[in-house]
Amino acid sequence: MSEAIEVDALDRKIIRLLQGQFPIVAEPYKALAAEIGISEEEFLQRVERMIAEKKIRKMGAVLRHREVGFTSNCLCVWNVPDVRVDEVARRMAQHERVSHCYDRSRTADWPYNVYTMIHGFSREECEKIAGELAAATNIEDRVMLYTKKEWKKTSMQYFMEE
Repeated sequence: MSEAIEVDALDRKIIRLLQGQFPIVAEPYKALAAEIGISEEEFLQRVERMIAEKKIRKMGAVLRHREVGFTSNCLCVWNVPDVRVDEVARRMAQHERVSHCYDRSRTADWPYNVYTMIHGFSREECEKIAGELAAATNIEDRVMLYTKKEWKKTSMQYFMEE
């Protein structure tokens, strides 16, 4: 049984803000902090503390790829030597057409451990991008899984009842 994690009222407000629309301004954290009446410094300190305490596991953007014009998208899975996962993933994540890059455990029948979401305007462009990633990392073993249907993109929402 796991221990209950305490989240105070101000942290709950911060979590609610981080789950919503991220402000498209020069200083987004300052704008979010102002919404709840604290400084940007305190806002960021509390976020960093919650990450360190494992109250927040990850933060990320949701790309609505079709809305920005990408018509071909694929999850490209890579078989990367375990000792190179961090290096290769860091390099792949830097590509402007890769929105997600993460590692997963291998299974007996699935040797792939690094996953990249590639966005393009055609399958050919996605193949070209995967080729660029392969050349940049010297990793060739991959499978490209193309999007057939876009599902509604939603995430868990916490502390919304308050």
